[in-house]
Amino acid sequence: MNNAENIVIKVKSVNISERKGTTKHPVDFIELNSLGVKGDAHSGSWHRQVSMLGVESMDKFTKASGLPVKYGDFAENITTEGLELYTTKPGDRFVGAGVELEVTQIGKSCHGDGCAIYRQVGNCVMPKEGIFVRVIKGGKLKADDELTFIPKIYKIKIITLSDRASRGEYKDLSGPEVEKNIKEFFSKLNWQHEVDVEVIPDDEELLTSRLKECKDSKFDMVITTGGTGIGPRDITPDVVEKMLDKQIPGIMEHIRLKYGTEKPNALLSRGVAGIMGSTFVYTLPGSVKAVREYMAEILKVQKHLFLMLMGIDSH
Repeated sequence: MNNAENIVIKVKSVNISERKGTTKHPVDFIELNSLGVKGDAHSGSWHRQVSMLGVESMDKFTKASGLPVKYGDFAENITTEGLELYTTKPGDRFVGAGVELEVTQIGKSCHGDGCAIYRQVGNCVMPKEGIFVRVIKGGKLKADDELTFIPKIYKIKIITLSDRASRGEYKDLSGPEVEKNIKEFFSKLNWQHEVDVEVIPDDEELLTSRLKECKDSKFDMVITTGGTGIGPRDITPDVVEKMLDKQIPGIMEHIRLKYGTEKPNALLSRGVAGIMGSTFVYTLPGSVKAVREYMAEILKVQKHLFLMLMGIDSH
């Protein structure tokens, strides 16, 4: 979805139901508020406030089954045209007609015969191709309104701390290794991202300034390499730790123990992990081998952490 920035979709129908597990019926307009659709059975303080389904998915169902369906038959609150909605990702947004909606989940569990929709229609496309959104900005929405699709672009900052590399005495290898791992991670998820890489000296004031800039600019992640040892210029964890709002100690503890079992020197790294505002921060050692080891463990949980920070239950 790398070229979807300017996609505009049209609202074909807005629909509500008074009971869960039933089909919805079209209405003249829906009123979106902080809980979802006013008067709809699925509204509430959770991440699946509003359901959306594209006519593209409904047409595929009709072609495959031969069964005619109406707007709302799959319990979608908003029926749209112009984009295969299931290709969106959590964090993407739809903006227009005075409202703003954020994607929180793609698809859902199918309850089969326990669902009135399944019994009535004989199948359901919502579990695979429907999406759920939450209301960021409320207002009224009606058929023929238009919404602009705005994909979330994750911003990542990579900072290598090295006096010698910053002076050009040798080429930085650890920063590019972090970048390689990051790009592979986001590409596998098909999540859009931007990466900024920088080499700076082991300077407390300069690192503090860079971290503040990333926090203020709402970067999604900052990863540093270098300066995690006990040398007189190794200041990275000390600077970062002071700026964290919440620590995530288990990640670094796990990595130290995993690799320290065979190589005791791995236990000497003072790397820390945590959240600074809405920015995840990780401090990695400066060797390429250590970067590979640390990134392999960090990225196992990073998707879940992103969703947790968004308030999305991905269990």
